[in-house]
Formats: sequence, C-alpha cells, structure tokens
Amino acid sequence: MDKKGAIFLILFFLLPAACGENPVQTGVEEAPVDTDREKIAQLLKPNSKKELEHNTATASPAEGASYLHKDQVPARLAESAVVMDQRHYPTPYPGPDLRPPGKWNRESYEPIEDNRFINSLNDPLSTFSIDVDTASYANVRRFITGGSLPPRGAVRTEEMLNYFTYTMAEPEKNQPFSLQVETGPSPFHQGYKLVKIGLKARDSGSEKLPPSNLVFLIDVSGSMNQPNKLPLLKQSLKLLAAQLSRQDRVSMVVYAGSDRVVLQPTPGNETETIKEAIDNLHSGGSTHGSSGIITAYELATRSYMPGANNRVILVSDGDFNVGITSRSELQALVEEKRKSGVYLTVLGFGNSNYQDDTMETLADKGNGNYAYIDSLLEAKKVLIKERSGTLFTLANDVKIQVEFNPALVGAYRLIGYENRALEDEDFRDDAKDAGEIGMGHQVTALYEIIPAGSAEIPEIDMLKYRRPDSRQPAGSEELLTVKLRYKPQGSKISTQIETAVKDSGKMLEQTSADFRFAASVAGFAMLLRESDYLGAFGWNDCLALAKQARGMDEQGYRAEFTRLVEMAQLLWEQS
Repeated sequence: MDKKGAIFLILFFLLPAACGENPVQTGVEEAPVDTDREKIAQLLKPNSKKELEHNTATASPAEGASYLHKDQVPARLAESAVVMDQRHYPTPYPGPDLRPPGKWNRESYEPIEDNRFINSLNDPLSTFSIDVDTASYANVRRFITGGSLPPRGAVRTEEMLNYFTYTMAEPEKNQPFSLQVETGPSPFHQGYKLVKIGLKARDSGSEKLPPSNLVFLIDVSGSMNQPNKLPLLKQSLKLLAAQLSRQDRVSMVVYAGSDRVVLQPTPGNETETIKEAIDNLHSGGSTHGSSGIITAYELATRSYMPGANNRVILVSDGDFNVGITSRSELQALVEEKRKSGVYLTVLGFGNSNYQDDTMETLADKGNGNYAYIDSLLEAKKVLIKERSGTLFTLANDVKIQVEFNPALVGAYRLIGYENRALEDEDFRDDAKDAGEIGMGHQVTALYEIIPAGSAEIPEIDMLKYRRPDSRQPAGSEELLTVKLRYKPQGSKISTQIETAVKDSGKMLEQTSADFRFAASVAGFAMLLRESDYLGAFGWNDCLALAKQARGMDEQGYRAEFTRLVEMAQLLWEQS
C-alpha cells in the first residue's frame, strides 16, 4: 500500500470517530433533509423493493444499519472538516453521565419572575390560561434526588401543584367540568387569606375513549445516547403500545441529522410489530428537530381519523441544533401545524443538555401537554394511570377569570401561572388561544389575598374618575367570583360557568387536607425559587404542613413529596 492510501484509510476511520460519529449509520441518514412537500411525500411512502434490497445488502449483521458506500467517502471527508462547530455529537461517556456537575451542563430554562400583589381597587380582574402540565415536578425531583437544588427557572409552581390529585366532586350529569373553591388563612403571612380553586374534568372511562391516531416523533440523535434517554424512552413507549387496541393507529417518525418514517400507520393491536420498531431505534448524529416535526404532522394529517384522537407524541431532550433552532421560530412552526386539528404531547427525557424552555414552548403552542419522564414509574403514571388526561382532549382554550370584591379584598396574588397570564379582554375573545384539558384532568390554582384595610396593600394613586361608591359594590359579602370559559371538543364557541365565593372563616387546621397540602407544595416551590413572597414561611413550616396534610395517599406521591422537602432542606442548608 502506498503512502497516500495509508493516509486515506487513517482519515476514513479516525476522523469521524474524533468528531463523535461512527462510520456505521445507526438508525437515520446524516444528510440534511429537504423539507419541501415533494421530499416529505417521498418520506411518507413505504420503502420500495429496491430500497429494501439495498438496505438488506448493506446492513450490519449486528445492528441492521448500512455502511457508507465508497462513493460517499470523499463527501464525508470534506464534510468532516466543517462539522465540528455545527453539530452536537454523542457523549464519549457510555452508561451513566459521569461528567463533573456543572462543567458540561447545557440545560436551558426560561427565567420566571413571581407574580406580584395587585391592588384590587385599581384592577379587580385576574385572568389566566389553565395549565395541566406536570414536567416541572418530575424534573425538580430529578435534581434533588441527584444531590443538587434545581435552577429557579425549572420550578414552575402550577406544574408542581398539578402533579398531585385532590378530592373533587365529579361533574354533574352532562356537564364537562365541576368547579370548586375553598378559602382559609394563608400559611405564608399572618392575617392574609389563601384561596384554592379546583377544576375537575369529566372522565369517560377507558372503555368509552375514542380511537387514537398516534404519530410518535422520536429523537434518535447522538445526544440521546444515555441510559436515562433513549433506553428509558423505548421502555416508556412499550408501556403505551401495550394499551392500544385494533381501532387505534400507530406510526413512527425518527429524526437526527435527517428524519425518516420507520413505521407506517399500523393497527394498535399489532403489538409485536410496534415493539419491534421501538427495539430497532438507535442513536447517532445531530438533531434536526424542525424537519421531524414537519414530517410527523404531515403523516398525522394523511392518516387523520375524523372523530378520533389525532396526536403527535414528541419524545426528546429538546436539544435541537440543526434546521430551525430558535424557540420563536419553533413556536411559529407548531402554531401553524396545530391548525390541522392534530394535538401535541411532549415527553422530555435526560439531563446535562436538557432544553426545558424549548419543550415547554412546543407543548404550550401546539395545543398540547408536557411531562418529564425520569423513571419507568413516572412513565407509568403519565402514560398508563393518567392516559386519558394525557392523550384525550375534552375541551379547548380553557380560561379562568377571577373578579375580586374590593370591599373585602385589598390586594391579591396568583401563585404561579406566570407565563399563562392573559389580558382581561382575552377572556371573552374566542379567537384567543388558551390551554387544553384532557379527560379526567384536574387543575388547581392558588391566590393569596391581603384583606381590605390592611396597611400592607400596595399603594396606588386614587383614581380621579372612579365613583366613590364603587368601593362598596353590591353583594359585598362575596369575597370573589370565579368564571370559567372553554370550548367543548369540536366547538368554536365558548361556554361559560361561574361561582361566587364567600370567606369560610375557618382556621388553617380546619381546612381540608387538600387545601393544606396544596399550600405546602406552593410553599416548597417558593422556597426553591427563594421567592420574595414567602413571609415568615420556612423549610420546617413546609415540612410540618406536608406531613399533617398527607391524607389519602394510595400511590405514595405525597409521602415522596415529604421526603423531597427533607432532602431539599438538607441541600439548602449545605449550600
């Protein structure tokens, strides 16, 4: 062999490895995908006989993946000279992530500024979109059990609250929702009050669920090559696949440097075929997430089932680094795609490079929900126990507006829902997008209230043109009125229900266990965020409140929460 040939062989085998690539392709082609409709249509077609013969002829016996053809080698060598700064490559650490804490951490979270107290005389209305996501709690748990406190942006109070279920009356016959409100003293400030608003959606039961057209959109890029990512992802999807029936349809799109349909629409009772497709997933390459999103929605639209649950299920760490990568552009993309009537469920996996802000944006703007999977037990909770709420939408554009009585309420503060705030005028605007709620889902929100006449009410200038008697509106015994607007599934016109609330006059220990437990969860979130609105509430107060209010805890989630509070307190004291 001459000198040139030896150098060529060295470059062929060593240069891709140095860049984090394997010359054997494991699941997805590396060439960037062309996203025009002609290319997408080609992607959605089943493999031709010629393509199948080529794949069989070039497959690795061990992995079923094709080697580079000799004609591709010069192009790959030329590409390798420029890809170092353009792509994210698989971690060189097989198995658990052993890198020093913080040194390689590329996780991303949206900064959150706590809602402030609002003077009710100046603004008696508070309006927000509901949120049934639970990702924040599971992600916070991952940090704490791993020995560190979470970033403040990872702690979204409403998702912490909504991780837990509370005892609520079932909706009346033919009604989709029940609305319940409880009041009591605030554990955060002496003399303040706390209001717990609960919304429960009707649960039709699994035997009455409509059929599903599910398109799994699976990230198989190099960043997913960790035990708590792709392997856990595959186990989780198998749990869901085992619940499907003959009426359901399942298809699968994978994406890395490009995207590819690996499972055409398949009846849900063909479990072995579906599991085989899941087993054949392998990771490698960069993350062209936007291309995968486009292909998945195209496939869901082509296999659309009228009257069914048509949904894309995106599973990823959110680390998009090829194609459309900015959150604003991704937001515009999913906002456009949601017009197709296809919903979106986002399941997050992994650590070190987890992009929480991107994942939340996709779920929020894609008419979907968002959960974080940190264990197989969490996958069971989200995809099996809460399947109907996770995957089956009952109502769209669900909004809550609370009107406070200035005669009794000096100021109020919504605890959490910072990125769900709406303008008051949006409440009756049916064109304004808001949250979706699934069958059997619950939504919980807390307000802290400063009573009228308190010296701690935020000061404002007296309004020059307000009538003096407007301080004493009719029905002054009412503390507040809660109004709910929603669009029943399939309707473009909103329906409204409301309920007026009086102060119960109860002491904290007389309130329900759910009221006190929800307060402890909100307090825990504020402690983790080092909120300015904690008052004298501390770690010991949070722990005591959680223990006293455990109540019925069949699944052990509240007991786990108590342990998390204890662990977080120890970490906080050591920090």
